[in-house]
Amino acid sequence: MENLLDKINKALNGLSKRQRLIADFITNHYDKAAYMTASKLGENVGVSESTVVRFATEIGYEGYPELQKAMQEMIRDKLTSVQRIDVASDRIDYENVLSSVLNQDIKLIKKTMEENNNESFERAVDSIVNARRIYIFAVKSSFALARFLGYYFELIFGNVKLIETTSKTQMYEQLFRIDTRDVMIGISFPRYSSSTMEAMQFASQQGAHVIAITDSMTAPATKIADCVLIAKSDMASVVDSIVAPMSLINALIVATVERKRDEVTQTFKKLESIWDRYDLYIKNGESRTDEQ
Repeated sequence: MENLLDKINKALNGLSKRQRLIADFITNHYDKAAYMTASKLGENVGVSESTVVRFATEIGYEGYPELQKAMQEMIRDKLTSVQRIDVASDRIDYENVLSSVLNQDIKLIKKTMEENNNESFERAVDSIVNARRIYIFAVKSSFALARFLGYYFELIFGNVKLIETTSKTQMYEQLFRIDTRDVMIGISFPRYSSSTMEAMQFASQQGAHVIAITDSMTAPATKIADCVLIAKSDMASVVDSIVAPMSLINALIVATVERKRDEVTQTFKKLESIWDRYDLYIKNGESRTDEQ
């Protein structure tokens, strides 16, 4: 919070009476203010939308969207689950939850497209394709992303180490062989895990190439990683939205398959043969039960 509060404090003497009301509201209720539109914030404070916009520029931002982004990046990893429920009540139309949540996810994918660049993405793909071993680490809801990525990378490369523990002893035991020939993919979204940062830091110290998949260039993982891929996440009540991160991971998988097309084709030919031999999937027109 220091950066935003510093801006407000430095500008405080020059603010109008109405702008000071906005400053007080943000200071005392930043967890809710961060997800309000300029109009909604003005309504809560008792000022016009244009006053809110002028306040943003007065304290040093180009406009309200930049101020809102600064608030969101500063508080998202600090919100407790209870606070998330309170914030969600101001953001989600509970009379039409489905479209409300889906539209939020659509916006996150669009923001992800805007904030990534092909150069970083291609560098990440290069390091993954050329690695001796691929280490993947994440915890909490981000672990679902790590498992999905690990599943496909294991099929494609066969050299994947998915770290499935938050125990520090076991984490270092699974990482101690990592070296300059390897790559570490750390997946970290608010609320940021200290375990993920420690694993990435250890990998970096051992000389491995470190890739961070995170939500912002201000996230802790960016200070450690050699390559950063941004995927915008958000919260819908107590649920972490991982739609955009999953889409980014899908792109990583597709790109690596293309780089290793011949090898992957042979791999999946063998797999299809095994799946067919052991009736892993139901064939068209068949209806099977567990007893059959």
